[in-house]
Amino acid sequence: MNLHEYQGKEILNSFGVKIQRGMVADNHKKAVEAAKLLATETGTGWWVIKAQIHAGGRGKGGGVKLAKNLGEVESISKDIIGMMLKTPQTSAEGKKVNQVLIAEDVYYPGENEPEEYYMSVLLNRGTGKNMIMYSTEGGMDIETVAEETPHLIFTEEIDPGAGILGFQARKIAFNLGLSGKAFKEMVRFVFALYKAYVESDASLFEINPVLKTSDDNVLAVDAKVTLDDNALYRHKDYQDLRDLREENPIEVEANAVGLNYVDLDGNVGCMVNGAGLAMSTMDLIKQSGGEPANFLDVGGTADAERVETGFRIILRDPKVKAILVNIFGGIVRCDRVAQGIVDAYKNMGDSIKVPIIVRLQGTNAVEAKELIDASGLDVISVVEFREAAEKVQEVLA
Repeated sequence: MNLHEYQGKEILNSFGVKIQRGMVADNHKKAVEAAKLLATETGTGWWVIKAQIHAGGRGKGGGVKLAKNLGEVESISKDIIGMMLKTPQTSAEGKKVNQVLIAEDVYYPGENEPEEYYMSVLLNRGTGKNMIMYSTEGGMDIETVAEETPHLIFTEEIDPGAGILGFQARKIAFNLGLSGKAFKEMVRFVFALYKAYVESDASLFEINPVLKTSDDNVLAVDAKVTLDDNALYRHKDYQDLRDLREENPIEVEANAVGLNYVDLDGNVGCMVNGAGLAMSTMDLIKQSGGEPANFLDVGGTADAERVETGFRIILRDPKVKAILVNIFGGIVRCDRVAQGIVDAYKNMGDSIKVPIIVRLQGTNAVEAKELIDASGLDVISVVEFREAAEKVQEVLA
């Protein structure tokens, strides 16, 4: 589950991570009130107006701007709220901005120059350890840094059982070139950040930039946070942070009825039971000259109601030119699945306007094929993977 910047910062702050303070607003009048209140609480005279969407690169698309007075707070917020913000991480259409974060200015003058760093915490699946990735090149796309100056990216792997050790946090501060008060502040920051990552059951904390202020404080100016959906039962309060407006509406609908669905850009819809078989089915479609339109795992109970729901969700995508149903009858018998397909097809009537190819393999696969063939419906039944590939080619041609 992805979070907005302001939500990620709230979690960070709850674990002792210093943050750039701010308040969220969903219209320009509330933005001005937030700016006034923030000025009273923090003393800031300038404000940063940040669009809140689930995508990075907001500044490049005009979604992050500096306001030097309350009039600019109002005009900039008015421009950003409601806009379709396009960034390198959104679709060509962009994402609608429903709210902005009014944040304090933390780049104030002082004895030292402010410095920006990059830092993230995530799981290294290759080693089974948590990893802190960091760089002196904060404020830049980490992909660009990795490509052009890879020697400026550092990593520190942490054994989940032992947790982060003192020497590791000090090593990070040292590699970032810090000393004195800033060194100590960075060590505290790293400990608190890692604690937030572990105890919130996150799969990613990315802060770009981490800022060393002119008076040598260290704080999070941004926060990109992804929480592990499988651990949300331990964090009932975090479940309320989900913003369904930011998620694909088809995926939201599928999730509500217990289907594992991921929307893709292809032309062949997939309905499969089991994640591994679903991935193989997507490969099959590619090899047949098509492109998978979705990942859909209906699970082990592919009854008529579940199959019908799957069909309706797939057919909401206008790009779909065919549907491939690929079911392995292990937990569920193939003939029961076949009956479910027949019943679902009849219930949906004329709403199915694309060819449906059904491959059922496993328990009672022969009986299932006979049932579909005898139904009189416009459903192509096959048994082998190769046959399914050939039929996909035919219907796409």
